[in-house]
Parts: sequence; C-alpha cells; structure tokens
Amino acid sequence: MIRLGEKQELTIVKKVDFGVYLAVNPEEAKERVLLPARQVPEGSEVGDRLAVFIYRDSEDRLIATTRMPKLQMGQPAELTVVQTGRLGAFLDWGLEKDLLLPFREQRGKVREGDSVLVSLYIDKSDRLCATMNVYEALRTDSPYQAEDRVRGRVYEISDNFGAFVAVDNLYSGLIAVKELYGDIRPGYDVEARVLRVREDGKLDLSVREKAYLQMDADAEKILELLDSFEGALPFNDKAAPEVIKHETGMSKNEFKRAVGRLLKQGRIEIGEKTIRRLR
Repeated sequence: MIRLGEKQELTIVKKVDFGVYLAVNPEEAKERVLLPARQVPEGSEVGDRLAVFIYRDSEDRLIATTRMPKLQMGQPAELTVVQTGRLGAFLDWGLEKDLLLPFREQRGKVREGDSVLVSLYIDKSDRLCATMNVYEALRTDSPYQAEDRVRGRVYEISDNFGAFVAVDNLYSGLIAVKELYGDIRPGYDVEARVLRVREDGKLDLSVREKAYLQMDADAEKILELLDSFEGALPFNDKAAPEVIKHETGMSKNEFKRAVGRLLKQGRIEIGEKTIRRLR
C-alpha cells in the first residue's frame, strides 16, 4: 500500500517522458504513483528500488519525491511559518508545496516568521496537514532520568493537568499544575528538572529547583520585587493565594517559606498588611 506522508521504498514499474511510475509490488502494480522526471536519479531503470516520500501536489494528486521533507507522519518537527491566509498558516517543510496548518489546529496566534512545533495528520479530504497538537506523535523512550535537566517546547496548557511539554521537541513531558511557576505559555521554550519517569515513559517535570535551593531563589525574587515597589509590598504572607500567585508567581506555601527565611535573616519586617525591606 502506498502510504501518504511517509518515506517508502518503491519499485519503478514504468518509464514515461515525464517521469517514472512507482509501485509497492511490481507484480501487482494497480496502485502506482508518479515520480516526476526532474526527481528521477540518473540511470534509473524499471525494476530499480527508490526511496521516496509520498504527498500531494498543488492539484491534490498523489505524487512521489526523492526530497525528504522536514516532517513525516509520527515525527514532530519545528517548522517556520512562511505565510498566513484565510485557511490558516503555511509552513516550510522542504517541499515545493507548503504545508497547511489550519486555524483549528493552531494553539495561540501564529504569525509569519514564527517557528512552530507540529506533527502531520491526514484530514477528511485525504490531504496532509499540520497540527500543533503533537501529543500523539511524541515518544516515550527518552534517555532522561530523575533530576536530569531538560529543555522543551510548551505546546498546550490544561487547567486540570498543567503544561504539556515536548522535551527536545521529541519526548512527552508534563509540568503539573502545582509545579507551574512564572510565565509559561504555549509556544514558549522552558528549562526544567525531571521529577520522575513514569511507568509509561512520560516525563514529569518541574521548573522549580529542590525546595532547599528554590527557597534561596524565591527569597532573592522577593527582594527584587520589594525594590520594584520602592521597598514595601502592599500585601504580606497572609494574603489570598491568588494575590500571591499573581504578584510573585509562587504558591502561598513557597512565598511563606521564602518570607520566613528573609525574616530570620533580618532583611525584612512584616506589617499588618505589608512587607518592608530593611536596609
């Protein structure tokens, strides 16, 4: 079977002026695909096997190419947006016909020049399209272990689960809601720590350090925040968790631990509704 969106090794079953026809089985060549003349390797003859990629041309006809695109079925890749239009965005994937990323498959606003992480799918009209929902295309056989440092692209955020991350643009990872910290959005690259490798091979991640290390970093962040508020925050560690999260990016417990350290060091004082920096 000739498989759309994949690299295949097919056999030349017929030569014509405008190229060669290829088939999976030369004995039963009912299903054939054209490889245009400009793509045919010099000296190729009937019976030769060629490695080709199968896609559709500008007239939606099934066609083969010896050029290998930057993206194939089941293999996520980062592509550049070359144009946007009424159907969506068009991506450069290394072939003559750009790849469509429909609006419904986008996560956030996509602009010309953006680099987007996508995978391939076949739409209802049997055409190849791109999607930014790469979950199913990500692998679960990463070489990473707990406490390893990794880098990846955030491709989706769920209020229930957290931020889904494509580690190395290849492996499946998740920053759980309780581990979310700072400004994390779809399309952003993040550096994270592997908390654990699940039984299914997916990675649980955190952008936070271990508690004893993170406390120092949080304390320094509070001092910087105090400086930006001219030495006094208009809330203290008794404020609502939502206020603390919005202003600092920390959970209430993380904020209280860092404030406690600064208080013990004599670097701040806590008022009824404020925190002041001591010079």
